[in-house]
Amino acid sequence: MLEVLNQISDIGIVPVIKIDRVEDAVPLAKALIEGGLPCAEITFRTSAAKDSIKAISEKYPQMLVGAGTVLTKQQADEAMAAGAKFIVSPGLNPEIVKHCSEKGYPIAPGVSNASDVEVALSLGLEVVKFFPAEAAGGLPMIKALAAPYTSMKFMPTGGINAKNLNTYLDFPKIIACGGSWMVNADMINAGDFDGIKQLTKEAVTQMLGFELAHIGINQANEDTALATAKLFETAFGFTNKIGNSSIFAATSIEIMKMQGRGKNGHIAIRTNYINRAVRYLAMNGIKFDESSKKYNDKGQLTLIYLDQDFGGFDLHLIQK
Repeated sequence: MLEVLNQISDIGIVPVIKIDRVEDAVPLAKALIEGGLPCAEITFRTSAAKDSIKAISEKYPQMLVGAGTVLTKQQADEAMAAGAKFIVSPGLNPEIVKHCSEKGYPIAPGVSNASDVEVALSLGLEVVKFFPAEAAGGLPMIKALAAPYTSMKFMPTGGINAKNLNTYLDFPKIIACGGSWMVNADMINAGDFDGIKQLTKEAVTQMLGFELAHIGINQANEDTALATAKLFETAFGFTNKIGNSSIFAATSIEIMKMQGRGKNGHIAIRTNYINRAVRYLAMNGIKFDESSKKYNDKGQLTLIYLDQDFGGFDLHLIQK
């Protein structure tokens, strides 16, 4: 259960999908994977759900595919037999939760109030779906529930879109958001998988929020670093801030007092969620220098270098 939840958390967005035709399942999964979201919640709202899960699981075993709108024990069994890796239900039915827990199925039932959360806790659950998120009070309601129930985490679904995604994900008690804006049913039925891929990429880009933090320029020693910093100050009025190992000209140029990392220096890229960024880049073949990791006093990753050269510059991610 914990492993699946950690995978969902690292992905950040769970596309919630209604499939009418089994033949759409594999090209849809391909579009999601290439768009950066190797995850899907296939809802049992159509007769194609079970076979769609099976088709995706067989073609893309690396994809984290789950079953949504599971209302019966039989549906749960059928979903897991077809290859589902997790179960999601719109409400909290203790009998369904017990059945899934006894069989070792990871399940996140829907809740919308404190009583539901207490039942979920009594059933030994660590994560619940908050549904319908926006209609049930949105982020303020989740924060209100998280205050007394400190061990519970949430996966809101319903009304989540590109505009409010990061607002939800910024709250640490939310492991991921479910949404369907990148997998519109009309686009699936029209076979517009290129469009779905593009919307998926846009959703991932929105979530990760990559942006340039600063550029580090290597210098031979402190004297040359000071001279270079003075040039930036004279030419552009950039105020210098002198540190132990470098000098910042304004906030975006770091002038090293030595030959630092990289042939020419380094580039720092900010991201909203560094763990999700690492997963996304790794999925695209990027490797990391594990020895470069830095953590804050809470044990959270704050910095990591990529294990490759970018035009003579080393590159690292930093948590916003």
